[in-house]
Amino acid sequence: MKKPLLFSAILVGILLLLDQWIKLTIKTQFEPGQFEPLIGNWLVLHYTENPGMAFGQTFGASMWAKLSLSLFRIVAIGLIVRYLWRQIKQGVSSEFLIVVSLVLAGATGNLLDSMFYDLFFTLDPCVPFNQLAGSGHKAVCHAGHFDYAVELRHQGFLFGNVVDMFQFNVRWPNSFPIVGGSDIFPAIWNLADFCISVGLIWAIIRQKKFFPKEEKTVG
Repeated sequence: MKKPLLFSAILVGILLLLDQWIKLTIKTQFEPGQFEPLIGNWLVLHYTENPGMAFGQTFGASMWAKLSLSLFRIVAIGLIVRYLWRQIKQGVSSEFLIVVSLVLAGATGNLLDSMFYDLFFTLDPCVPFNQLAGSGHKAVCHAGHFDYAVELRHQGFLFGNVVDMFQFNVRWPNSFPIVGGSDIFPAIWNLADFCISVGLIWAIIRQKKFFPKEEKTVG
């Protein structure tokens, strides 16, 4: 039991360190909205921040909506840890251990952003991803010779944005109906999102092995 537990802890730890290193590097060295090619022109770095759920979707403008999302993440992580512990005690396979560890690392990585980033970084009211209409948290943005009023997202412990940076810069051929010329996958994501997605897709593909159905006996 000690070896699987140690393996999972090391894997989650490495992924968390890598995820946070990438995010902090982007946040401290890139300007909001900055593009940089990563692998040719089809995979680029594009610095933005996500104030809510996956793919930039907000979870409402109220303080309680954001807090509920962060608390949900904490509960989900707790349930994943409990499930992983039970699986290790039952002799989980190495493959399934990796799958669950990927999901755990991804969920934890994004939660860390929400928990701590607002405590260490100053919020710029002029950056769009720091603005949230309907929040009631008003501020003034100074842009050159012009000042204008904005509404800011809620700030503090459990209220921070999630840093995103990877984007596929690939478009559908113009000849394609409806989607022609548009981005194939327009969402901007991070390593934590990638870990969650890989883990879930892996579990779906291998579900017959991971979750075998018990054969019913007749008689």
